[in-house]
Amino acid sequence: MRIRPIVMLATIYLGAAPVALAADKPTDPQIAHIAYTAGAIDVEAAKQALAKSKNKEVRDFAQDMVRDHGTVNTQALALVKKLNVTPEDNDTSKALTKAATVERNKLAKLDGAAFDKAYIDNEVAYHKEVNAALKKVLIPSASNAELKSLLETGLTIFKGHEQHAEQVAAKLQ
Repeated sequence: MRIRPIVMLATIYLGAAPVALAADKPTDPQIAHIAYTAGAIDVEAAKQALAKSKNKEVRDFAQDMVRDHGTVNTQALALVKKLNVTPEDNDTSKALTKAATVERNKLAKLDGAAFDKAYIDNEVAYHKEVNAALKKVLIPSASNAELKSLLETGLTIFKGHEQHAEQVAAKLQ
């Protein structure tokens, strides 16, 4: 069975078995919730990094995550309000939240260079999967043009995050 990229988002944190997504493409309210959840998870991870890390590159990266994902999520909330759409919780967003909690707890037990490496390695993997999910599932599945445009803008920003995370990871090796 081929696993869709969005399913992999929920497994990044744990290395767990993938969570099955419904066979149908996600609806706009589900897409909005998945995208918002993925962004909120990255903001929370970045806040944890800011609280724990003393490494300048890691802290700079984390500050970028708080700023950029926070901005995109603010825009997403404004869009769903404008469109009078209620984001719909779903199995993917629930699995993402559960996996993120496990990862935050795992990272909470690490300090110093071990924390920095684990955080950045996770960010590289997470952004690869988020970007793949946006490109292959969420953007093509979005019906609303404004939602699709916001997701495309997010993908452009998040590709830069992936590259930035890879650069920081290379310095931590």
